[in-house]
Amino acid sequence: MSRSNLRGFFAVLSLALGAALVCTGQASSKSKPKAAKPAAAASEDTKSGGKPSQLASYGDWGVFVAQGEKSKTCYALATPKERAPAGLKRDPAYVFISSRPGENVREETSIIMGFPVKEGSAARAEIGGTGFDLVAKGPNAWIKNQAEEPQFVEALKKGSKLIVKAPSLKGHVTTDSYSLAGLSQALDRVEKECP
Repeated sequence: MSRSNLRGFFAVLSLALGAALVCTGQASSKSKPKAAKPAAAASEDTKSGGKPSQLASYGDWGVFVAQGEKSKTCYALATPKERAPAGLKRDPAYVFISSRPGENVREETSIIMGFPVKEGSAARAEIGGTGFDLVAKGPNAWIKNQAEEPQFVEALKKGSKLIVKAPSLKGHVTTDSYSLAGLSQALDRVEKECP
């Protein structure tokens, strides 16, 4: 299966993880997913062999594991602490970093924006003054240059805040701010669970 197909699967799966965060109180009450999305995501989880379960929380990051038919997937996942503009209605957003040892994938980063991003736009992720261009498809975004993904994850581990900026199809430029507190510990746990 190609990386782009897997990214689509994980976009759906992350909505189920977001629902789990809402249930455990990590997501704010303002960012509860619409009822239809978690149900669809749960259906997809069942097809993949298992529903994800939360193993632990470290600071602002949760660690999840899902056992598929052929392999296990582990994730570190967080929701934004701040979203701007404040009055703009959109779905919940998430950053998650996944490892799938059965497919030799380590620390793959995906961002769920919560709205359709304008394709070909200047979407960007910034950590402590270091910026990374993003590529978007629908509401999902990834590091544009796949070779920069290890540097991105290292910057996340050393940083205190991730800022993601992207324009929507309607032209609104949004900014989501994520706390990086607990990410290093969460990724250590992901590595332990999915060596």
